[in-house]
Formats: sequence, C-alpha cells, structure tokens
Amino acid sequence: MTKSFLLAGVGGQGTILTSKILTEGLTQLGFDIKMSEIHGMAQRGGTVTTHIKFGEKVYSPIITSAEADVILAFEKLEAARHLSYLKPGGTLIVNDYEIYPMSVLTGQVEYPENILDILKSTVPNTVVVNAYDIAKDAGSVRAQNIVLLGAAVKILGITDLDWEQIIKSYLPEKFHEMNIKAFNAGMQEA
Repeated sequence: MTKSFLLAGVGGQGTILTSKILTEGLTQLGFDIKMSEIHGMAQRGGTVTTHIKFGEKVYSPIITSAEADVILAFEKLEAARHLSYLKPGGTLIVNDYEIYPMSVLTGQVEYPENILDILKSTVPNTVVVNAYDIAKDAGSVRAQNIVLLGAAVKILGITDLDWEQIIKSYLPEKFHEMNIKAFNAGMQEA
C-alpha cells in the first residue's frame, strides 16, 4: 500500500529541508520512496511543494487530485491552495501562520478572513499547529518547519526512529538543541 504526503509552503520556510529529513526517516524505516520538489518562484515568496510517496513499491512521486493521504501546509493560504490534492478522509496539518502573497501586499486582494474555520469545516481531520509560537519558545521562529515535522511524524505514526539523529545530520551543530526542542514540541502538539 502506498501513502502520499504533500508538503506546501512559501519559499524560505524550510519546506525542502523538512521533506529531506522526512524522506531520510522513511528510508530508514525500509520504505520505497519517491520524492519530487517544485520550487516555483521560491526566492520571491512563491509556492514550494514537495510530493512524497512511500510504500512497499512506488513508481512515481507525483500526487494527483484527491490522492494525498496527508497535506502538511506551512502557511494557511497554501493549505487552501493545495486542498484539492487531499483525498476524502485525509489529514490536513496546517501552520496557523500567514505570509502575504504579492497580490495582498500590493492591495489587489485581501488575505481571506477566517481561513482556518473554512479549512476545518471542509476537512474534518484538520490539525492546526501554532508553529510560530512553538518555534519561538524553542529558540527561533525559523524552526517552524521542524515543529511541523514533529507534528507530521506523530500523525504518520512513525515515531520509532532516532529522529533527533536524523535532524542533526541535516543541520549545523549550533542549531541542534533548538531544533530538537522544536521537533519534540511539535510531536506534543499533534
């Protein structure tokens, strides 16, 4: 059985790093994995997505409409933009965080109000994580991605790995303690 996991964020949020750490863990669990990154206009605050499929045998990383078992959204509007990928009964993990796209910054449109309420009413299995505050408490708001990784690991039920060691292998030593704290707090939040 193959599982599909979509990560969606904005350039600079650590979406790609999170997907690499997650796929390393899935590899250590013995899954066949395929991953595809789509960077878009990442350096200008554009959408960044990663498609991950894992299971006994996987042939393609591309997730099609209504196929994702889990969507991990690093920002609320990105959750809404990618919701069509979530299968019925799937789980949406969404960061309670806003990054205004250029159209909002220039006044062309307004950022949607009550977006979390809309997401929760659309997807019964919605987990909202306040990764900004949790990461700030851990030492840096830049660790929001690792908070979200912790929540995803808990929700996926793949906690039986040495995630701390995997995280450490991807980050400079000076960031280890903060990110481990962020990861553990994210697991508690899920």
